[in-house]
Amino acid sequence: MRKTDKPKKVGLGIFVILHISLMVSSVSGIFSKKAAGEAFLSPRWILFYGMVLLIMFLYAIVWQQILKYIPLSTAYANKPVGLLWGMIWGACIFKEVITWRMILGVAVIFIGIYMVVTADG
Repeated sequence: MRKTDKPKKVGLGIFVILHISLMVSSVSGIFSKKAAGEAFLSPRWILFYGMVLLIMFLYAIVWQQILKYIPLSTAYANKPVGLLWGMIWGACIFKEVITWRMILGVAVIFIGIYMVVTADG
C-alpha cells in the first residue's frame, strides 16, 4: 500500500470466512492426534495424516485469498483463535478437561485480537 492509499474497510463477511477457515484448519489437529495413536504407516495412520495434509492444503489456498481483503497483520492476529477451537475439540472429542486457566488464556488472546484489529480505527 502506498502512503497516499487509504486502508480498505474490511467487511464482517471476510472475518466470518477467516474464522471458518481457522476452525477448519484446527480440525487437522484432531486427525493428527488420531494418527498419533496408530501404528506408523498403517492404513489408518496414512488416512489420518492424509486428512491433515488435505485440510492444510485447502486452508493455505483460502488463507491466500483472505489476504487479498485483510491486511496480513490483522489476519495473522486472528490465528490464535485456533487455540480456542483446539480446546473445544479436545473437550468434545477427546474428553479433555477445560480449566479456568485455559479459559482465562483464551480470554486474554481474544482481548489481544480485538486490540490489534481495532487499532487502526
